Amino acid sequence: MTVIGVDDTDSRERGMCTTYLAARIGERVAEFAAVERKLLVRLNPAVEHKTRGNAALAIHTDADPDEAFEIAREEVAAVAETDDPRTNPGLVVAPGDPADVPEAVAEFARDAVRDHLSVETAEERIEAAGYRAAGWKMGRGKIGALAAVGAWSAFGGPDGADDEPSGDWTYECISYRDPERVGTPRDVDAESVFEAATAAYPEAWDTVDRETGELVCVPHTPGPILHGIRGDDPVVVREVAEAIESEPVSRRALFVTNQGTDAHLRDGDLSAVEDGRAYRVTGTVAEEPETRRGGHVFLSLEDEGETLRCAAFEPTKRFRDRVRDLRPGDRITACGEVSDGTLKLEKFAVRDLNATELVTPDCPDCGRSMESAGAGQGYRCRDCKTAADGKVEREVDRELEIGWYEVPPEARRHIAKPLIRGEFDAPIHPEK
Repeated sequence: MTVIGVDDTDSRERGMCTTYLAARIGERVAEFAAVERKLLVRLNPAVEHKTRGNAALAIHTDADPDEAFEIAREEVAAVAETDDPRTNPGLVVAPGDPADVPEAVAEFARDAVRDHLSVETAEERIEAAGYRAAGWKMGRGKIGALAAVGAWSAFGGPDGADDEPSGDWTYECISYRDPERVGTPRDVDAESVFEAATAAYPEAWDTVDRETGELVCVPHTPGPILHGIRGDDPVVVREVAEAIESEPVSRRALFVTNQGTDAHLRDGDLSAVEDGRAYRVTGTVAEEPETRRGGHVFLSLEDEGETLRCAAFEPTKRFRDRVRDLRPGDRITACGEVSDGTLKLEKFAVRDLNATELVTPDCPDCGRSMESAGAGQGYRCRDCKTAADGKVEREVDRELEIGWYEVPPEARRHIAKPLIRGEFDAPIHPEK
């Protein structure tokens, strides 16, 4: 077996896509060798230097490593957007079974999804493993390329005789445009997308946003992708892709991915969070959520004397209403990336609801609201002369329920896990 890893070949402005490069490499290799699978690995979304979706690609094949290296190098040189100053491609080719890479390489892959790594560290691991590698310009893509090589071992590998993934892997079927159409508006029939998405849900997810009518599977950025269908069943995602009516499709490729898995999250507590990492943390809402300029919603969590600011930014749309429904005293688990000391909410779980509030007491005789009797003197009814020592608790109706809430499909990060996939530790309230 041979593993081909590539990364950092696309451009935010010029388009291109590393999945497209991987599909091209896979097609060329398939002319003389078997291609077992193509892997799409989303890396840490919080790193500073990243491609548009921060995805690295791997191709698992029985091709000769030297032949595979030459083909991959030719394809990178042919299609990578190296004119973009931020694009720094990397290529790594590893002989051997992808499930049996050195532990140092598997560890590197795990760290690449949750942490920050350097080109120097990647090059040290590449040399120690005896892999062939190439870099263009700064060669930063070697980080993702090596992570893609180690991902199959790091996150699950094959499961028994049927060779299905044993870890939490999902699938994406990507359809590509005719090269002559790239840069022009995409022609995709929305009705056919919604029909296919409805028929396949929940095996295929994040295809559309039913609330807004958004075609989530169709990119808005320049590039060769026409649409990408994600889900838990490789047959279903391909069927959805084939059911969509659109402009001509030049090629299709199926990828095994870590999308929709929450692989970037680590358990943490409020005292130990760091910028550039993503966490699950639990705390108590310390104050009423505040909507600020731009429509961003902020709140603070506290736990054992520590405080962490959390935010639901404007692009999360209706999710902000769920955040606004939180009240001081609610106990929640919050998930998201920490940046500048603020956790950017991707989802949260209500653990315990504060179902009471302190209010001015009513007079037991006339039923009217009492008035303050003065600082520290409680409350009194002027007419009935009744008194109360202080405010009293009153039950309040809550819009929220115990369980998980999430951003809508159009706002979800590639790697974030949709609630509909299940296996959460509380009831779910999924967005569709």
